[in-house]
Amino acid sequence: MVIDHLAKTFRLPHVQYSTLKERVLHPWRSTTYDELRALTDVDITIPQGEFFGIVGRNGSGKSTLLKCLAGIYKPDLGAVTVHGRLSPFIELGVGFNPDLTARDNVVINAVMMGLTRKQALESFDRVIAFAELEEFVDLRLKNYSSGMAVRLGFATAIQVSADVLLVDEVLAVGDAAFQQKCFEEFNRLKAEGRTVIFVTHDMGAVERYCDRAMLIERGDVLKVGEPHVVARAYNELNFGRLVHEQDETGRYGDQRDCEITDAWFEHDGVRTGEVAQYDRLTMCAQIRFHEAVEEPVIGFSVRNDVGHTVFITTSEWAETPTGSFAPGDEVLARITVDAVMSPTKYDLTPSIARAGGADVLDVREDLCSVYVHGTRITGGLVDLPHSFELERAR
Repeated sequence: MVIDHLAKTFRLPHVQYSTLKERVLHPWRSTTYDELRALTDVDITIPQGEFFGIVGRNGSGKSTLLKCLAGIYKPDLGAVTVHGRLSPFIELGVGFNPDLTARDNVVINAVMMGLTRKQALESFDRVIAFAELEEFVDLRLKNYSSGMAVRLGFATAIQVSADVLLVDEVLAVGDAAFQQKCFEEFNRLKAEGRTVIFVTHDMGAVERYCDRAMLIERGDVLKVGEPHVVARAYNELNFGRLVHEQDETGRYGDQRDCEITDAWFEHDGVRTGEVAQYDRLTMCAQIRFHEAVEEPVIGFSVRNDVGHTVFITTSEWAETPTGSFAPGDEVLARITVDAVMSPTKYDLTPSIARAGGADVLDVREDLCSVYVHGTRITGGLVDLPHSFELERAR
């Protein structure tokens, strides 16, 4: 797919007519308007078979770009060249009739997407099995939950053989197991040489699945590159970076209420920069509070030498109450794991946020590091202890 200097502007009229009668009665009323630049000079080539992420804050232009690629919006400038057939996963289930059963809706929707009636009927069992809705086949759609409807819509859409798939975070309402199932399906399609363009706010998904990513802000492309680099830029854009000498350290959050003052790795209670594979390894973060904070969420993230995230945890997920802190309080947070990671260098990113985890107070990326050494390099991210058994068939 080639996106060639794409631009899109919306006109927002100051006065809007809601009826034909109003327009006839006020033919000379001023039709002034404001302009909203949704996209400005988006220029990029996405090779066939690439899993490409598009990230940005709300209102940045991500969905507008996807709708221009899908042909829903006509760009003001530039052009989009698609090699092969395109399938948009933007509004799953559009065209579903709530008064019809899943069986009828699947057949009708599949025909609308280009399948013959015979093909639609042949694919029906696969659709229902993928959506895991065998027990609800004859239930009317108006009685489905939003998650069930999305699962049915996704399962129907993937039956269409497309070369390029556009995905606009339509899977957000699905449960974790179904989201994983969808991404496995995307990986299968990618292995077949299909192109997937994925819009999301989930930086974990970007780093895990995407080959490259692009960051958009107010219609402008700020960065295109490795998923980790783009994910970091997205976080910096959201939480703000320090404007002094630490600008290059990857720190964000304003540190007004509290700050992470130090972080390190320990082995047997002693600070260390190296540890043997499978030994116990402790990650530590020292935090100082400047204002009162209730139940902060303390997190640890570990990346390997090529930027892949291999481990993340927070006090919230561990169901560990952190308590109340007053100005001047200090706390040392520790977690201990078995160093089952493959031999290489690992960086630790500690973080602290308000209760709920959304309001980040301080994050210090790659603040300290440790080298895990061992005699066996398997090529995997981790080397889990395991047993190997053979049972000869009789």
